Amino acid sequence: MTIKLVTFDALHTLLTPRRPIYVQYSEVFAPFLGVLSPDSLKLSFKTSLKQVQKNKPVYQGNAGAQGWWSEVIKRTAIGAGAHPQAVADSLHEIVPKLMERFSSREGYKLFDDALPILWQLRDMNIRTALISNADARMRLVLDDLEVSPFLQPILLSEEMGIEKPHPEIFRVVLQHATPQGGTRADECVHVGDELYCDYHGARAAGMHALLIRRHGADGEGEHKEEGEQLRDVNAVPGLLAILDWVKQQNAMS
Repeated sequence: MTIKLVTFDALHTLLTPRRPIYVQYSEVFAPFLGVLSPDSLKLSFKTSLKQVQKNKPVYQGNAGAQGWWSEVIKRTAIGAGAHPQAVADSLHEIVPKLMERFSSREGYKLFDDALPILWQLRDMNIRTALISNADARMRLVLDDLEVSPFLQPILLSEEMGIEKPHPEIFRVVLQHATPQGGTRADECVHVGDELYCDYHGARAAGMHALLIRRHGADGEGEHKEEGEQLRDVNAVPGLLAILDWVKQQNAMS
């Protein structure tokens, strides 16, 4: 078995919010809703996101991703203490501002090891692709951060109508990542920060998997479950550790 393809998750794997999301929400909310408690915003955003993801998976709804995020933003503001009527009156201005911010490098930045790993894998003649449970704006982010040319294909759950951990989204990337007509599952490793969606999803599809668990502040945004058990999980402290893993696997083939 030789590793020929490395697929990446996007958020908290290759890239991260330039500043915490609740801080950026607070900045946009303030002129319309006043200053809201950062701690309340942080908790409210996390709760609201989970609720909407559960009720409307894969950005379902008549208004698409913007309507989906409008619901998250509304719940976040009200949950953090904003007056419901003030939110209703200003939502039509708040939502476009936040949608635009999180469509570019204004909202996101690459991790320091993202470009180096993509270049080094290219130099090793190993293809790289992206599988993300994000909406279509992630293409704009990746373009603005100048990494899209490294990632072929880019599969986004809004466009696919399915999301990780569904095995089909992993099968599609295997079919389309190699011009010659596909890559075997055991020739691919998927890297992401979500134990269930990324790690176990890829493993269930027959792929190898590495769970990213960065030390310190860089790992604060990772999708960590309370009391998660990583005893039998291949976890790496950063993206450059993938190189050693790939070299070790390919040396045994």
